[in-house]
Amino acid sequence: MGYLGVIFDLDGTLLNTLDDLANSMNHVLIKHAFPVHSKERYRYFVGEGMERLVRRALPPEDQDEKMMELCLFELENEYSRRWHELTRPYDGIDELIDNLDALNISMSVLSNKPDRFTTITIDHFFGLKRFTFVFGARNGVPKKPDPFSALEISRHSNIAPSNYVYLGDSGVDMKTANAAGMYAVGATWGFREADELLENGAQSLIAAPLELLHFCRR
Repeated sequence: MGYLGVIFDLDGTLLNTLDDLANSMNHVLIKHAFPVHSKERYRYFVGEGMERLVRRALPPEDQDEKMMELCLFELENEYSRRWHELTRPYDGIDELIDNLDALNISMSVLSNKPDRFTTITIDHFFGLKRFTFVFGARNGVPKKPDPFSALEISRHSNIAPSNYVYLGDSGVDMKTANAAGMYAVGATWGFREADELLENGAQSLIAAPLELLHFCRR
């Protein structure tokens, strides 16, 4: 116990972004007369970047390169208009951040959402200054579950990976944490089930944000 740093996933961990992501993608699908999907299905579409979201949402027979590029462009445009319409922090997240701040715990965010959306979302809901690093998907940098960005955060914050807790809601997050040598904690209030978290290496599961303080009090 007594970890010195926390890395948070964004979607499904800090913020419930599902409605705005689903509505944005469904808007694009309707525009092209493709079938839309329920919000519940989007729980399994998100988490690996917007390119993968588009691929999962489009009919398999319409996934040629030109259509993929067009729908990705349209999704990013649509999401840029509605990313804050229904998105909200999960209950207890604001209090968790306040408590971690009071404990002088280094907090960072690592998401597969495009970097510009990650940055504006964090700034809007929490304020960028509360976090040591805020990284989304960046050109030329591998996405999660590659541990590159998690290790970059560790290196630049001068906190060893073994002194980090990594909190996320998906198997991708648990794989990232383990690959980086961080303590993998699964958030069961997010988009995926506990079984997925455990199967992909969660070392602990928590059902409410404030439970994370158990790992950070010294």
